[in-house]
Amino acid sequence: MKRSLQAGLLVLCGLGLLHISLFTDLCLRYVKEGMRPLLIASGVVLLLLGIAGALLDRGEGAGDGHGHDHSGVPRVAWLLLLPALSLLFYAPPALGAYTAARQPAKAVVHDSDFDPLPRTSPLPMTLSDFTSRVRQDRGQAVKGRTVRMTGFVTPGDGGSWELTRIILNCCAADAQSVKVRVYGGPDLPANTWVTVTGTWHPGGTLGTGSAAVALDARTVTKVPRPVNGYQDALPLQ
Repeated sequence: MKRSLQAGLLVLCGLGLLHISLFTDLCLRYVKEGMRPLLIASGVVLLLLGIAGALLDRGEGAGDGHGHDHSGVPRVAWLLLLPALSLLFYAPPALGAYTAARQPAKAVVHDSDFDPLPRTSPLPMTLSDFTSRVRQDRGQAVKGRTVRMTGFVTPGDGGSWELTRIILNCCAADAQSVKVRVYGGPDLPANTWVTVTGTWHPGGTLGTGSAAVALDARTVTKVPRPVNGYQDALPLQ
């Protein structure tokens, strides 16, 4: 009964979506938190459609006494099988250093008006804020300041590595990377989440496009991946 196969595929897809979005946080590897309700709703709809299809097939089978359904299963439908099984049994890892190393850093939004920096030391900053200050702040407010930023490790060369955040506007398909080159600190594996404190690494003219978006590390501390890991924001506690 081929219709039952179609129903089974729908049920598997629905269960896969519910598994990663309702019963676990795996969906946050691929989409922003705001997309979770839509994934849950989609999973419920697919599950209900699959159950309804199976019940309809059983009813038709009992009615004609044979249970044969000559409606074919489109070949493209079988492409849903592997992703559904993957979501249920082995969800792909989150985007990380592999993705970041293969794409340029996100372009800095032009900003000519900067507010004074708080006197807090070390000063918590996002990678985007640090980049903007380094390349656009003519007042050179970050000069000599000790800043603190959180991201994951992307291996580099020449005795440096990149502190990285990946930003999603919607999902993994539109991912963009923000990177700050770091000099110093321990040799850590790719995708290790860390909080780094340090000062701007001199290179070029601070406050212009020639300035190096880089940091001389004073401390590097391993931290758990923050729940807002797909945002260039200060880590949520």
